[in-house]
Amino acid sequence: MTDFIFNNPVKLHVGPGKFGQLGNIAQQYGKKALLVVSDSTKPTGQLARAQEALTAAGMAYAVYDEFMQNPLSTLVEAGASMAQQENCDLVIGIGGGSAMDMAKGIAFCALNEGSIWDYVFGKKQAQHALPIILVPTTAGTGSEANRTAVFTNPETHDKKGLVNPLIYPVASIVDPELMLTLPKRVIAGPGADVLFHALESYISRNAHPFSEMLSLRAITLLAKNLPRVYADVTDLAAWEQVTFASTLAGMAIDCAGTTLPHALQHPMGGLLDVVHAEGIAAVYPAFMEYTWSAAPEKFAAIAAAMGVDTRDMNTEEAAYSSVKAVTDFLKSVNMLPSLTELGVKEEHFDWIINNVQTTMKVVLENNPRVPDAQTLRDILQRSL
Repeated sequence: MTDFIFNNPVKLHVGPGKFGQLGNIAQQYGKKALLVVSDSTKPTGQLARAQEALTAAGMAYAVYDEFMQNPLSTLVEAGASMAQQENCDLVIGIGGGSAMDMAKGIAFCALNEGSIWDYVFGKKQAQHALPIILVPTTAGTGSEANRTAVFTNPETHDKKGLVNPLIYPVASIVDPELMLTLPKRVIAGPGADVLFHALESYISRNAHPFSEMLSLRAITLLAKNLPRVYADVTDLAAWEQVTFASTLAGMAIDCAGTTLPHALQHPMGGLLDVVHAEGIAAVYPAFMEYTWSAAPEKFAAIAAAMGVDTRDMNTEEAAYSSVKAVTDFLKSVNMLPSLTELGVKEEHFDWIINNVQTTMKVVLENNPRVPDAQTLRDILQRSL
């Protein structure tokens, strides 16, 4: 067995109705919370419920609701200033991946001087962060279970992750009841991201036996259950499996990271504000066509996890069948846009490729087959 280290210190509170325990959980870690929330938490009543729960637990709070789908580092720094001014000793993030990542960044910046980019690029080392509690309201990023938060620099358009054990949440609440009113697009996009995290962590050069177990289980659960909640958002039993898959995949990327599609999407998000999952989905068929032959046993296992009957196939046939299985799955939830539809044009390719090779080199090199600049251009061209 390959040598590896596994550590995940997040205390996960999983199950229907767990959101109601927010106040009791939060009071274990602080006295005044900064609530970092996405836009959707207001019309759904989730913000009001959080406020009521904290008040009932005798806690004070402030609300930070400056929100973007690709969070800017400047918003994170403004949130950190608010946390300092309000004397908050705890940060609670409620929302999708962007809100949760912002909560992590705010908790980090509140106790560390200077630009967050100094820490992202390793120029400075941090020692402390405020404790973090996360509550996902979409099933997608798995941010509730890992030490990564992704931000965009508005000056350079770099989109890159802060990866630091200080931003592991002390606790996360994974409550599938929070998903029961999501619109189809917010089911499909984050749901596809679960697949992307699980698949890419599975094939990553940094994968190990524990992460592979998490990844494959996430793929199996998602393949069976995302179509169910896409068809019927009120299917709580299916949501339990989808939210569990999201958290497992978040743990898996914490171990093994992501690969080529994420390396390509981050520049698109930073430059053009392309929605994370949509940008990844657009390049997925071309990525899989390029990569599967470099890890046929793994892609064969992915096909089986997606529900393909591979018993009468050899390894190469089974591996190649994963390309169609994933493509058909994305089509089934209307998540296979073209780059053209997302606003990416050929004139953007040079900037994207250069950014991939400079800021996303580590992620790119996780791929079983590492592309050169011309291959990156070919993948982008095929995805227009």
